Amino acid sequence: MSPVLTPVTKSVTRIRARYSETDQMGVVYHANYLVWMEVARVDYCRTAGFRYRDLESEHGILLAVTEVDCRYLSPARYDDEVEIVTSLTRVNYRALTFGYEMRLVDGEKARKIATGHTSHIFLNREMRPTTLPQKFWGMFGIPERSA
Repeated sequence: MSPVLTPVTKSVTRIRARYSETDQMGVVYHANYLVWMEVARVDYCRTAGFRYRDLESEHGILLAVTEVDCRYLSPARYDDEVEIVTSLTRVNYRALTFGYEMRLVDGEKARKIATGHTSHIFLNREMRPTTLPQKFWGMFGIPERSA
């Protein structure tokens, strides 16, 4: 019998906005929020007990993005510290969705700046849909299938 694993409910990632991520107006360019979601997603996997890199290299499982959404609420600027709270909002044996909330954490400026989600399907190395290996189910809160 395999050990019972408690799924991660959320992970928290902190990023400081770099000058190169800002546009001419001094605001973080919108596409960088998607990069920050990717960084937070990889941190979520690490917090859950595995490295995303190992999921690909050792198990041949790829997480293909099928949908991205980002709602911008307030701008981030150069050198702002951003906290990204990541959670799983939907998961099954073939697909999952991560939810993200991005907030400024710098004292008086603390506020929510964006929310978003990314949806993914599991693919094998041949880029065909596949099922997540059972050893990872507990890390994502997926119940074991009855035989």
